[in-house]
Amino acid sequence: MFTLKNLNLFLIFFWISFCDAQIYDLIIKNGHVIDPKNNIDSKLDIGIADGIIKKVSNHIPSENSKKTINAEDMYVVPGLIDIHTHVFVGGTPDVFANGRNSVAADNFSFRSGITTMVDAGTSGWRNFPTFKKNVIDKSETRILVFLNIAGNGMSGNPILTGLVDEEYITNITSDKKYNQQDIVDMDAKKTASVIKENNDVIIGVKIGHYEGKEIIPFERAIEAANIANVPVIVECHLPELSLENQLNMMRMGDILSHTYENVDERETVIDEDGKVRDYVIKAKKRGVLFDVSHGGYGFWFNQALPALKKGFKPDTFGSDLHKFSMNKGMKSILNIMSKYLNMGMSMNDVILRATWNPAKIIKRKDIGSLSVGNDADISVLSLLNGNFGFVDAAGYKIIGDKKLQTELTLKEGVIKWDLNGLGAKKIK
Repeated sequence: MFTLKNLNLFLIFFWISFCDAQIYDLIIKNGHVIDPKNNIDSKLDIGIADGIIKKVSNHIPSENSKKTINAEDMYVVPGLIDIHTHVFVGGTPDVFANGRNSVAADNFSFRSGITTMVDAGTSGWRNFPTFKKNVIDKSETRILVFLNIAGNGMSGNPILTGLVDEEYITNITSDKKYNQQDIVDMDAKKTASVIKENNDVIIGVKIGHYEGKEIIPFERAIEAANIANVPVIVECHLPELSLENQLNMMRMGDILSHTYENVDERETVIDEDGKVRDYVIKAKKRGVLFDVSHGGYGFWFNQALPALKKGFKPDTFGSDLHKFSMNKGMKSILNIMSKYLNMGMSMNDVILRATWNPAKIIKRKDIGSLSVGNDADISVLSLLNGNFGFVDAAGYKIIGDKKLQTELTLKEGVIKWDLNGLGAKKIK
């Protein structure tokens, strides 16, 4: 007898069969999937069609796909997010904004498993349109932006007065009139306006590299962020503001960069007794976030190791990628992740800080996970075993036996990096 219950069972069976029979453009099979957002840590297959993640399951038949990639003995994770980079590349020497100290995103992203780079204040409200037109719109890497409170971002050589004098103004061209030391050009309302007009790309405000004695730049960055409802990322180069004062001014969701730096211009997070400073712990408890921001000089083992032992972990693994840092101890976000693996952090915690944590912080929950319906931004990583050295900013190293390597990177379902030909056809 055919009942309503039988009909429901038939429809359920038909729907399951239909889903399994659909044609995928690509299936990644047999990989160890780690997706912190969705609490996934197991061997699964991922089906991709039209650049979108369509299914994450124990078994997706290979015959239902145009291409199958075997990720046996590899980690399959969301496309990595580097929350601190400098990619406003251009032809101007000796500067970062539209300069040659920045690097081209596509040259360094996919080979490191990165699908999203966040530029940390290289541009400001004045020159962001140039950045967007010349770099962001032309890059295959997804580029998001912390907008510098300085109108022209990281432009020009420092002028230590805080205000640009009249002689300087009259002797340079108008497009170079303002630089990152010019308080007059730190306009909170204009910064917030540009953020709101470009909120698909601009996700926050940047303050840093100011050498004057005023706290006005910091206050204006916070003001702009309040107007636009975005976080602030704080660089350490604010000599008139102690680390404690900086953290006290920061709000829940704001980010301190170069957390583990040990330089004269700022207190360290670790005190003379090897403990995390009380005011640092208090800031973390009230929601201030801490990024590695490794850079060329921003990461010291004498800070990071005792901090980790005390349970003070970074929230994100920003690399501070630029021309100098990539050739020093930083090298790549994978090197930072490998450092922390060898320092004792679990693989799940490492992946979390390179994927879902930064996505949440910049309020982009459409990236940083393998949720069905998301763009198929995926990194396939191998874990090498051997004898490896990892270097900090002071020239010290630790020896480790684990090192992450990018095997495959997909951006919106398209293979952008394939180290060993996982997606290539074999010669017959």
